Amino acid sequence: MAYAVPAELTRAEIEIKKSRFIAYAQQVETREQGMKWLAEIKQQYPDARHHCWAYLIGNPSCASNAGMGDDGEPSGTAGKPILNVLQHKGVGDIMVIVVRYFGGIKLGAGGLTRAYGQAAQAVMEVLPITEQVEMTAIDVTCDFALEKQVRHFIDEGEGKLDSVDYSNQVTLHIQLPTLNIDIFCQHLEQNRCSYHIPL
Repeated sequence: MAYAVPAELTRAEIEIKKSRFIAYAQQVETREQGMKWLAEIKQQYPDARHHCWAYLIGNPSCASNAGMGDDGEPSGTAGKPILNVLQHKGVGDIMVIVVRYFGGIKLGAGGLTRAYGQAAQAVMEVLPITEQVEMTAIDVTCDFALEKQVRHFIDEGEGKLDSVDYSNQVTLHIQLPTLNIDIFCQHLEQNRCSYHIPL
């Protein structure tokens, strides 16, 4: 299943009752990647009062992982409304961070929830997206004479070659769009190549 992912780092800013909300969105594929980016944003805005965030990893219709953080705002008033926006946008492998500069006027819990939701909405409206194709890893073992042919099948199947091991035979470690796996495996069987799909 292909799904939409952010094409590039995007920024939007809104102001509510003198508080500045600076929202960033970009692609992240793991929680570790997201936390590293969050640390970078905190370094970029060290004097901001809050750095709130949410992410959605994997296919948005059945996300494999989601997370959020309020960074000192009242519980549920920042990370949750950001995540809520993400869950309704149909975009996967995404993280949104909203940096807040307090403007001196308290917004209250309802006001904060709306403000963080609006900031996330603002960045999502300008976010360019691209398509992420679901890939499957496959290891192919063949005779040396067939290596060129297998490489041709990889190109045909829009796959990418990760690495090759040479011993008595050739083992190619490949990533292939999941949709193209069946035809690819048929080609391999017809050419007496063995393959293994690691779990």
